[in-house]
Amino acid sequence: MGSPYAHPLPTPSTPAGRDGLAALLARPSGAVVALDFDGTLAEIVPDPEQARAHPGAAPAIAALAPRVASVAVITGRPAGVAVRYGGFAGVPGLDHLVVLGHYGAERWDAVSGTVQAPAPHPGVAAARAELPGVLDGAGVWEGTWVEEKGRAVAVHTRRATDPQAAFDALREPLAALAARHGLILEPGRMVLELRPPGMDKGKALSDYVREVNAESVLYAGDDLGDLPAFGAVEKLRSDGVPGLLVCSGSNEVTELADRADLLVPGPAAVVEFLANLAQHLPGPQA
Repeated sequence: MGSPYAHPLPTPSTPAGRDGLAALLARPSGAVVALDFDGTLAEIVPDPEQARAHPGAAPAIAALAPRVASVAVITGRPAGVAVRYGGFAGVPGLDHLVVLGHYGAERWDAVSGTVQAPAPHPGVAAARAELPGVLDGAGVWEGTWVEEKGRAVAVHTRRATDPQAAFDALREPLAALAARHGLILEPGRMVLELRPPGMDKGKALSDYVREVNAESVLYAGDDLGDLPAFGAVEKLRSDGVPGLLVCSGSNEVTELADRADLLVPGPAAVVEFLANLAQHLPGPQA
């Protein structure tokens, strides 16, 4: 039984979402809880290197993870960076946690504490070398910030004088740069990321759900890069696997909110929801 002190869980706004939550509550040992990192567990900040998970994130996940089949953090960041910024390493109770970094190209398992990763795509280094000229040519060098992600490279415009104008000015030239080097362009909240094709959060989530033979799935995200994961959950639901879609509230991205079953106002509320969800579930799985 769950804790008698648990607060009532919010009610999803859709029948499919209510079915997904009911399935998770009825048989948590068959559930995968999958979470984006930036904007979902961590607040969006002007400098991505300063982003850190909400202080309650690791404790909430540690309370939840032993009660479900798995908790998976799925992020565009390198897996090791997400582990460090999330404070996930060495936390008791996180044996059922995995971090799928670079949209699933990298994987960190809490049990082993190691990252598995393939060789980097050569197009990333080639595109990175051309970026200064592209930014200068677009007239938006000042105020933009390039994030080196190892297997990807991202251009942030949040610190530009006009962040949206810089974002719009860069979208076409960066798409062309990506195409020249066999990469794809992933737009986000005032960020444009060049990364290898073949992996996205939807594929990462679908592959992981199949791997653990999940009977239900919850996914929480906040950005355009989470749309493929939302699509994956919708496909799983059509195949008979109940699912719940949670949007970590943002006025910058409405596409996710329009498709979500449950809206929560940002990372603090996501963490509160996860902690409360854990209290509604039976004790740790064997």
